[in-house]
Amino acid sequence: MMDVIELTRELGKAIQADERYSSYVRARVANDNDSELQEMIEQFNRGRASLNSEVSKPQRDEEKIEALKTSVGELYSKIMSNEHMTAYNDAKSEMDNLLRQITTIISMSANGEDPDTCDANYNCTGNCASCGGCH
Repeated sequence: MMDVIELTRELGKAIQADERYSSYVRARVANDNDSELQEMIEQFNRGRASLNSEVSKPQRDEEKIEALKTSVGELYSKIMSNEHMTAYNDAKSEMDNLLRQITTIISMSANGEDPDTCDANYNCTGNCASCGGCH
């Protein structure tokens, strides 16, 4: 009989065999290999750091702050519209959804729910005040 840890390792193998995982890995690699995208991300990070630094100064240069905000905003838009970034975000969203469903089933099972019938799409907000209960 397999113990829980062994079964979890089997679950890990099943996750890695899932097409959503494969898509996520391919998208991540394509993202990492897109030198233009990586340069834009580096420029964005440098621009954001400069903006934070400028905003923190006691004698703020509002004109410089606005120029940095514009530059950072334009870079962000370019990054988010890059085909590799779009594919990565879509694949990551699918992967995150799969992991959320798995976690939901495990959590509900640990709370006594039937693993075969509990709702894998149940969305816990983490705010118990708004909750009608898990059962």
